[in-house]
Amino acid sequence: MLISIVIPFYNEAASVPTLASRLLPVLNELSKDNTVELVLVDDGSRDGTTRGVEQELRLPRNVELAIETHPRNLGLGAALRTGFQRARGDVVITTDFDGTYAFSEIPELLGHLAPEVDIVTASPYHPAGGVDGVPGYRLVLSRGSSLLYRIIVDWNIFTYTSLFRAYRRSVIQEVPFEADGFLAGTELLVKAKLRGFRVAEYPAVLRARAEGASKAKLAKTTNAHLRFQGRVVLHRLGVRKFDSAPGKQSGEARQV
Repeated sequence: MLISIVIPFYNEAASVPTLASRLLPVLNELSKDNTVELVLVDDGSRDGTTRGVEQELRLPRNVELAIETHPRNLGLGAALRTGFQRARGDVVITTDFDGTYAFSEIPELLGHLAPEVDIVTASPYHPAGGVDGVPGYRLVLSRGSSLLYRIIVDWNIFTYTSLFRAYRRSVIQEVPFEADGFLAGTELLVKAKLRGFRVAEYPAVLRARAEGASKAKLAKTTNAHLRFQGRVVLHRLGVRKFDSAPGKQSGEARQV
């Protein structure tokens, strides 16, 4: 199986040593039985993150590396679209550069991708999941948003906001998402679910960042979620269906 690991980043130079030391053992393990490609998307970094990656990340010979670069910061969603366009995998994994979900759990995440499952999403808010050291004010947005999505989309999915996921290729080929910023992962999951793709959760622990600072702007991201939730309600009521054309702006603020 060809596995693509897509990791977007923006000004993450401080996290490069963590990425290099903790991701390498996982790549070694996965590449024993699979073809693996690592797709890194530099979303307009100005702190030399890409240079640090090139200097410190020594990949196994049978792991391919691709680094895509945006000339300026376009946002997480835009970086994901770039990564998806580059990725060739039968399965595409997305995760955070800063390791807030442990890279060592990638094989277990893949293990939940049963034949009847199209998406596996990490779920810290699952009863068997957890949160470690994340500031409470940041959890308010994530937990609150996931609760509202549970009410209007599917009560059996506990977490809608995680980036740590595994997608079958058919999902990223068939489900367009518009958001450029942090809403993107949620939008992709919600639209995939409403199109009939099958979602499984992997109970995981979300940890606080070890280095650097989050790029999320809470007020703007909250507003983006509320606006999208309104669109979801209208879609489910049949009042206004989602626009099927990808690439349109949703009004969400970018990561600046």
